[in-house]
Amino acid sequence: MDIYETLKRYFGYSTFRSGQEEIVRNIISGRDVMAVMPTGAGKSVCYQVPALCFEGITIVVSPLISLMQDQVRALNSIGVRAAYLNSTLTPGQFRLAVENARRGVYKFIYAAPERLMTENFIDFAVNADIPLVAVDEAHCISQWGHDFRPSYLRIAEFLGMLPKRPIVTAFTATATDQVKKDIINNLRLRTPYMLTAGFDRKNLYFGVYNSKNKLRFIIEYLNAHPDQSGIIYCSSRKKVDEVAEVLSAEGFSALPYHAGMSDADRKYNQEEFIFDRTKIIVATSAFGMGINKPNVRFVIHYSIPRNMEEYYQQAGRAGRDGEPSECILLYSYSDVMIAKYMIEKDINGGDNPPPEKQRLLELELEKLRHMTYYASSDRTCLRKRLLGYFGEKFVPPCNNCSVCRGDSAEQYYLRAGSAVTGSNRPFDEALFERLKQCRKSLANSSGVPVFAVLGDATLKELASQKPEKIAGLSRISGFGEVKIQHYGKAVIDVIAEYENDAEF
Repeated sequence: MDIYETLKRYFGYSTFRSGQEEIVRNIISGRDVMAVMPTGAGKSVCYQVPALCFEGITIVVSPLISLMQDQVRALNSIGVRAAYLNSTLTPGQFRLAVENARRGVYKFIYAAPERLMTENFIDFAVNADIPLVAVDEAHCISQWGHDFRPSYLRIAEFLGMLPKRPIVTAFTATATDQVKKDIINNLRLRTPYMLTAGFDRKNLYFGVYNSKNKLRFIIEYLNAHPDQSGIIYCSSRKKVDEVAEVLSAEGFSALPYHAGMSDADRKYNQEEFIFDRTKIIVATSAFGMGINKPNVRFVIHYSIPRNMEEYYQQAGRAGRDGEPSECILLYSYSDVMIAKYMIEKDINGGDNPPPEKQRLLELELEKLRHMTYYASSDRTCLRKRLLGYFGEKFVPPCNNCSVCRGDSAEQYYLRAGSAVTGSNRPFDEALFERLKQCRKSLANSSGVPVFAVLGDATLKELASQKPEKIAGLSRISGFGEVKIQHYGKAVIDVIAEYENDAEF
């Protein structure tokens, strides 16, 4: 099966996004890959398409339980057998999953890095046909990265135990030149194909507002964006609880998420958000890394993040389906002082020797200075500042940020909602709403999130094209073979019923 046939059959798309085809072709040819691609650029397709073309099992290394669960659920929903191996499994479940892997049940195994070096997993891996290993969130292998995980340093050791070295690919959303060098060296990549995709995501509006009453801003924002799904990031557990409580009291569908909650409560609240049963999650940075929820329409930062990498990654969780979405930062200088205090506290409380503490402190404070510059200068296009930090040139105006639009917090209230209600495609809004109800029903009966059934962009194309027969669905972006089999009749029935009602 060629790569285009695979893309259409399993994912429902006729063309690759920017950068994807080059990566896929290099992997197919047997070459290692080092790719820096922004959140929402479709990194998973880059290794999933070649894996589906290869014989054998592909191993995906990820530190993120939520990402593993989402990816496995998404693959299973399109007829591809996949499993994850992480700390959520009991010893019995882990053994059963490994035994199934030995029997060739799965096409993909998602594994936490700590699991690679367990006796059971090594015993499976050395006897398996593993053509490809994909390392996600690869910046975690670098001490210069913003989320260093020591367990990542043992990936190369695991690869060295395999009887035949697989193709090795590394993916991350954010990486400086130093981090890229660390990834290549620590994973021992062999003359990798290098790709750094553009960081600009044109569908995202970036706004910075110096609001004197942040809760008032958020409440007015939510009133102006009813029924939209979003994330509100706060710097402390206490603030998360406070904001979630106020929003709930105001009648909004909001739940908290932070490390001080029990595992069961965190999992419950996350699932409520993923399945669209609650619209808003109020969280610390503990939430969201790897969350696969394409229809997040806004991300609001109640407090300034510590660095641009963290901000870009968190803000980038908005609009992963390509639809217009907003990234709002509520800025105050006192938040910078709090961030500085927390950085000093964390580093001074660590186990590193004094010279290393000093080096880390200087590095983190320099990153905070870049973040502060982004938030405090009101004359330079936010997109230019954000992209410039990652080494990408941009010529303003972007006409899609608060500086280029000349928005203050008060002016923003007056136009709130206009940036996220537009669409590049004319479509029948009444039919779109019916299709959303149909999708919700299909998701509930299938036990998957609504976006795992069909994305908003696919529904809008349906509401525009209005195909009359199931065969016509193959021309709709996002409809692969499995989804046509599972959902095609229900969708065509809704369109036919709507058109029939319109005649009377």
